[in-house]
Amino acid sequence: MARLKAAGWVLDRVAGSHHVWTKDGKAVPIPVHGKRDLGEGLLSAIQRQTGVKLK
Repeated sequence: MARLKAAGWVLDRVAGSHHVWTKDGKAVPIPVHGKRDLGEGLLSAIQRQTGVKLK
């Protein structure tokens, strides 16, 4: 999450177990389930949507 923040993304709201980050009118929901890691497919989808290298 720190990399998203550094890239200008802002935590807009928390809806259940999803954190919704926004930037320039675009919103990307990111699931947060305790300490469980995100799957490879989901991680690459988030990277593609945000343009931020997360791994």
